[in-house]
Amino acid sequence: MKKIMGTCCLSVVLIFLFQAQAPVRPVPIDEKVEALLAKMTLEEKVGQMAQVTLDVITKGKNEYVSDEPLQLDMALVRKALVDYKLGSVLNTANNRARTVEKWHEIISQLQEVATKETRLKIPVIYGIDAIHGTTYTAGATFFPQQIAQAATWNRALVKRGAEICAYETRASSIPWNFSPVLDLGRDARFPRLWETFGEDVYLTSELGKQMVDGYEGEGNEVKNPYRVASTIKHFLGYQVTQSGKDRTPAFIPELELRERHIPAFKAAIDAGARSVMINSGLINGIPVHADYTILTKLLKEELGFKGVAVTDWKDIDNLYERDKVASSPKEAVKLAINAGIDMSMIPYNFKFCDYLIALVKEGEVPMSRIDDAVRRILTLKFELGLFETPVTNYKDYPEFGSKAFEQSAYQAASEAITLLKNNNSVLPLQKNAKILVTGPNANSMRALNGGWSYSWQGERVNEFAGKYNTILEALQQKGGKDNITFVQGVAYKDDGKYWEEKDVDIEAAVKAAAKVDYIILCAGENSYTEKPGDLHDLTLSENQLALAKALIKTGKPVILVLNEGRPRLISSIEKELQGVIQSYLPGNFGGDAIADVLYGNVNPSGKLPYTYPMYANTLVTYDHKPSEEQNKMQGVYDYESDFAVQYPFGFGLSYTTFQYSDLQLSKTTLSPAEKVTISLTVKNTGAREGKEVVQLFISDLYASVTPDVKRLRGFEKISLKSGESKKVSFTIAARDIAFVAKDLRWTVEKGDYEVNVGTLKSKFTLSEGKTF
Repeated sequence: MKKIMGTCCLSVVLIFLFQAQAPVRPVPIDEKVEALLAKMTLEEKVGQMAQVTLDVITKGKNEYVSDEPLQLDMALVRKALVDYKLGSVLNTANNRARTVEKWHEIISQLQEVATKETRLKIPVIYGIDAIHGTTYTAGATFFPQQIAQAATWNRALVKRGAEICAYETRASSIPWNFSPVLDLGRDARFPRLWETFGEDVYLTSELGKQMVDGYEGEGNEVKNPYRVASTIKHFLGYQVTQSGKDRTPAFIPELELRERHIPAFKAAIDAGARSVMINSGLINGIPVHADYTILTKLLKEELGFKGVAVTDWKDIDNLYERDKVASSPKEAVKLAINAGIDMSMIPYNFKFCDYLIALVKEGEVPMSRIDDAVRRILTLKFELGLFETPVTNYKDYPEFGSKAFEQSAYQAASEAITLLKNNNSVLPLQKNAKILVTGPNANSMRALNGGWSYSWQGERVNEFAGKYNTILEALQQKGGKDNITFVQGVAYKDDGKYWEEKDVDIEAAVKAAAKVDYIILCAGENSYTEKPGDLHDLTLSENQLALAKALIKTGKPVILVLNEGRPRLISSIEKELQGVIQSYLPGNFGGDAIADVLYGNVNPSGKLPYTYPMYANTLVTYDHKPSEEQNKMQGVYDYESDFAVQYPFGFGLSYTTFQYSDLQLSKTTLSPAEKVTISLTVKNTGAREGKEVVQLFISDLYASVTPDVKRLRGFEKISLKSGESKKVSFTIAARDIAFVAKDLRWTVEKGDYEVNVGTLKSKFTLSEGKTF
């Protein structure tokens, strides 16, 4: 009996030890989500779908204005998180940046309530617009805006900028970023063009993937405390409105929608982007927030998007208040949720919850739609690791605002700057040259950064960016104050609208020009975005043009430094300028980068990511149809119908020269199943090291749908020392040169295709067609 008892005890001990040592099967996220979803009430589910702005739950006069110093109103916090069971908060308070310490305090308090005082302990997901750095965090590293990043044509720089932004956003205790913008910037009038990667679908797709990888990590491990969930926006066709103004109607044929506007979003979805923000406007008369075909059939079913679809600011209300497709706010909620919206950026009250709960009880919104939305939201929260670590701590991010991060931002700014004109090699300037610096952008950090910089419209930049150099300050540091004369000539009215100007003293600038060798005219725009950035005239302001013309008359060489969010028309003065530099919106290190380019410390390598128009009625993109160039056709005499541009897409000069040679194709006839390798040699034939963007364009010479004159199909940025040569190769498959045919399917047709790299051209032939 003792032996039997001993054996039994030993068996029990061995079983216990085996169980203790056996690995515990990790519970997959989808199982965790389903288990939690099964416990949730309707009210708890609807709360997860609601998002309010921070001002709603702070101490202050009302939901629009918070007290300073900023404090949460814990009664309002509990009303939002406990009573209404809200799952998300966004934005900053009083439209201003906060310190990492304040962000940690605020979000810790929110998560304390969410994870300890609610029934199911579901953490809040906090979201922010961190679009060129962590927008609303004091001391964060600000990169150039997206349009300037596109001008670098440098995939690695774009990815690195996103990595740093993700790190510093997490240092701010925020895990969800409303970036990148993947709209195509195809209309120079549009006030958010500078938030895009420009007019081309291939360039946007390539850089969009880099930004998603930078935010989320190449394996999309957003649980990593140095990564954030990205939000691709604004799905779909947002920036090609008929009027060129924000949130106004767009009319886009489905063929165009599929060929131009879907591919960048598809590429980002395939790269694993966790969320998508929806177009605030209308396409073909239907508000996108109420469009089941776009949000469910296209986005979720055809493109296979598994993440969260979040509205833009107050856009469900707009279905009733602005667009008149809903007869009441309640019906607006019904339309949007049934169309496929998962989370509502409300942002000012809790009525959305009341309406949606009622709609479900009335059978107007199916519970299956609610469960689908909440499943997506909970999945994102689990993927971010919020249940284990609801708040990250700034103390764990020692590289925040570091010199290494700042150097990356400076490099991006310096590679973005695009030299557009350099008559008689007026640039670079000698260090001892006497220079007049003038213009409204010469001494403005606000203009260098643009919107979404410490505040929505960027008007608070000067409160936070005092340690950085304006263009003037950077020139004074690098060229010596004794060599720099500053007379502003024209100034912005910073307490008014972004375009309003004051202190027009052109005569003082003209007088100062008599004592200098060169004039640096810093012109362009003040900061703006969205509706406040709408304009009626794309031409550079009358005051700035008057200043330019007066300075040109002095006979001194005038070098125009453009600092603007979109290409303002300069055709009335361009011919008389000796030099033109486009700096876009280069961020906090833009002044240093501009000065280094002007003095030759940096050899410019930026290339235009859009077509710079010459006239108000020639707003045509590079990938236009042949009929835009009818003046080239024999017997047609309408000579003002030509493709007249100031500077073409992809253009940019250097202080050195490059020679392209030896263009070779691995095949000149191929089937749709084969690939062709296109190679060439690039040599630096100048006297100094430089970087060159090698751009591959391919033209489909004849097709059943009129082909574009050419399309960008590849690019590589290379660096070459003086006299150095490199071979550059591109591999192109039939799918890479496909177009959307009349049946709305991606197609290649047999026939001839022309390859164009620099001045080199060749052809290949497809032996047969194929539909993909």
